[in-house]
Amino acid sequence: MKVFARIHVALVFIFLMASPLQAAKQPPNFIFILVDDLGADQLASYGHPAHRTPNLDRLAREGMQFRTCYTVPVCSPSRALLLTGRYGFRTGWFNFTGRPGSPTATNANYDLGRAEKTFAHMLKQAGYATGLAGRWLEYGNEHAQIPSAGFDEYLVWAIWGDKLPPGVKHTGAWERSGAVTSRYWNPCLIRNGEYVPTQPEDYGPDLVNKFCREFLPRPRYLPFLLYYPMILVQSPYPRVPDVEHPGQRKKGNLQSFVEYTDHLVGKLVDELDRLGLGENTIVFFAGDNGTEGLGKRTATERGARVPFIVRCPGTVKAGVICDALTDFSDVLPTLAEFAGAPLPRGLVLDGRSLAPVLTGKTTRHREWIFSYLEDKRILRDSRWLLEGDGRFYDCGSDRDGQYAEVTTASSREARRARARFDKILQQLPAWDPGGASINN
Repeated sequence: MKVFARIHVALVFIFLMASPLQAAKQPPNFIFILVDDLGADQLASYGHPAHRTPNLDRLAREGMQFRTCYTVPVCSPSRALLLTGRYGFRTGWFNFTGRPGSPTATNANYDLGRAEKTFAHMLKQAGYATGLAGRWLEYGNEHAQIPSAGFDEYLVWAIWGDKLPPGVKHTGAWERSGAVTSRYWNPCLIRNGEYVPTQPEDYGPDLVNKFCREFLPRPRYLPFLLYYPMILVQSPYPRVPDVEHPGQRKKGNLQSFVEYTDHLVGKLVDELDRLGLGENTIVFFAGDNGTEGLGKRTATERGARVPFIVRCPGTVKAGVICDALTDFSDVLPTLAEFAGAPLPRGLVLDGRSLAPVLTGKTTRHREWIFSYLEDKRILRDSRWLLEGDGRFYDCGSDRDGQYAEVTTASSREARRARARFDKILQQLPAWDPGGASINN
């Protein structure tokens, strides 16, 4: 017994001595926070005069804030682009689920996780624990769709009352009776395939945030990916918890939703730092498309441009307002480079890694970024912008939308820029309502 005890003590000593070395070699963790319907102009750090977002301001100070990040102006194709790193003409996602220009318009059983490789697949194969919390792709059957997309654990709003797990009936509140379940008070949530009963005083965004905070320490000996597509800030706008007066609620509107989003992001980042994980976790923060009523569902820059902030002390350069152009196709290759993970084999990816920009090795990234909606396309470089209605703009160095329209300008400079854009668009096909989309 004494010999065994000495061996046991020695092994424990070796493990403790090895742990810091093992931790130093561990690839970074990732948290990707995606806010529903949040355009870039809604945050204080992007210039909003009234919205108070101190936690996101801090995230920007401690990391890198991109002035120009594009996604797709509506949620389902935006999330498909983010997860796969592939534009809509490759995946078939040009429009909101169920509408013409989406795979689910003609195939109700379409499954993104089986049709495409996601960043969760890639990181899981590289040894990562993967979690998802919040909102999926909008087309229901989350209990069947999410596991096939590469996520080990999840807690999500189950949007459609008729697409819940077999035998489940929602017992909480509704946004549209019998159709759309509640996402806010007394919400409809599914956790790892099972229905989660809630009470009238339960607030969906709080429950999802709690899941995220509890997920952080669970993969103790593995790097982790936490994908957090938040339920906020999309309408309707019911009353929200009053942070300054716990137990009370205050008026719901876009401002209170944005500020409560900031509060929840602060709780998650504070917990990350409290656990000592902050310096080895790359936190991404973005919106999924422009704000409702202020660009969403329009093939414009206001529809496509979203906030994009990245923070990881000691890895990502701090306090940088970055002029490099980026779009959501860049996220998957960025995660791959930081994780040391091989890219999905046999697939054409449209993005490129932002790691050299984030670590300060370069300030240049790509010459143009791209977006689309239905059969319309948006193309942007550092100066010029083509929106979906064919209007062409000289933006200078601005990002405020006050651009000079040059659609019919006869200047040689404008004509040459437009000709260059036309050439680029030849490799970025639009959706053809009368034909088949490209998928390669």
